[in-house]
Amino acid sequence: MKLNRIFGSLLLASALMVLAPSCKKKPTDAELKATVEAAVAAMPGLMVDVKDGVATISGQVADEAAKSTAEAAVKAIEGIKSVSNSLTVAPPPPPVVVNPDQTLIDGVAAALAAFASIKADVKDGVVTLTGDLKKSDLAVVMAAVNGLKPRKVVNQITLKK
Repeated sequence: MKLNRIFGSLLLASALMVLAPSCKKKPTDAELKATVEAAVAAMPGLMVDVKDGVATISGQVADEAAKSTAEAAVKAIEGIKSVSNSLTVAPPPPPVVVNPDQTLIDGVAAALAAFASIKADVKDGVVTLTGDLKKSDLAVVMAAVNGLKPRKVVNQITLKK
């Protein structure tokens, strides 16, 4: 008799342990979507959709590491069954074109022909400007020199009113 009570109690306890997790309310797709969006909020441009617990992430990221990080963050969310990672990696920026020194020297001479008070030195793609110039002419000079595609422009021009 006592053994039956113990056995019955153990049976009831094990049934409750098996059934208890199923009593827990599963999050809705809308709740999961909100949680996923919060988890990837630091990654601008990502779009999220959740259907039947399956999260789909799409958009563009900077590199493979960001793609993997986003997927891992979504997989870690309780209630997400799986992740469909449709993220694309942005192509690398085109290489910066820097004109050779002789091309820069010739171009700077032509660009500064109207500004006799400005001198330019070109070395390793860096154009250094010196001299005196009216403040109103500075934008014109800088646009002309930058348009020649130097590595850098060092402006040491003294401005006059």
